[in-house]
Amino acid sequence: MSNVSNQINSLETSLNNGLPIGESNRKALVATLIAVVVLVAVIAIGFTVFQKRTEAAQTAFGNAMSIYQTPIAQPGQQVPPGVKTYSDQKARAAEASSAFQAVADQYGMTKPGKLARYFQGVSLIEQGQNASAETTLKQASGSWNGDVAALAKLALAQLDQQTGRDADAIALYNELSTSKAATVPGGLAQIQLAELYESQGKPAEAKKIYAQLKDSDKDAKGNPGPAGQVAASRLAQK
Repeated sequence: MSNVSNQINSLETSLNNGLPIGESNRKALVATLIAVVVLVAVIAIGFTVFQKRTEAAQTAFGNAMSIYQTPIAQPGQQVPPGVKTYSDQKARAAEASSAFQAVADQYGMTKPGKLARYFQGVSLIEQGQNASAETTLKQASGSWNGDVAALAKLALAQLDQQTGRDADAIALYNELSTSKAATVPGGLAQIQLAELYESQGKPAEAKKIYAQLKDSDKDAKGNPGPAGQVAASRLAQK
């Protein structure tokens, strides 16, 4: 607080050395300056606290990811001493989803917390808990972080497709086709949409998407991009 007081005293001195002003105006101006200085101090403190929470969230998220990435050992498989394993994917997903939920609940305003909510949803899918997974992924899809939101929408589209709700999946794939998110390029969403049409027995719709991607997905030098290469390969197989 001494720094704040020094800044206020400095401001008062500067005012006194300038043009004379009325006592009431001077008090009002000083009060405004005090409020500005206090606001700056509060913002600085808030930023520091948020940074520390983000660091704590990143550590907690890393621990949850360690669970999610723990190897699965088949019965009778030799495992090195001290290496943790799970007997099956569901058992691992159950523990991982609880860990991700804890991170998301405690640090939901941070990027690691929002990413944890997405992985919680994915882990629930792996357990076969589709209703809970859908609710969780819809939370993540509303994130202010576009990269996390796009991942959640992609997972929702795939869940819709797996559960026979193709119309909902198509709507999400079309939305993601115009996405600028780094995590889900528009071309990837279009490939997913074309594959859905193929699974429905609609090769003409799929072929149309592949042809458009083949022509549009190119870099600055005109070379095919990743989605363009996949599209060209799929067209060659037709």
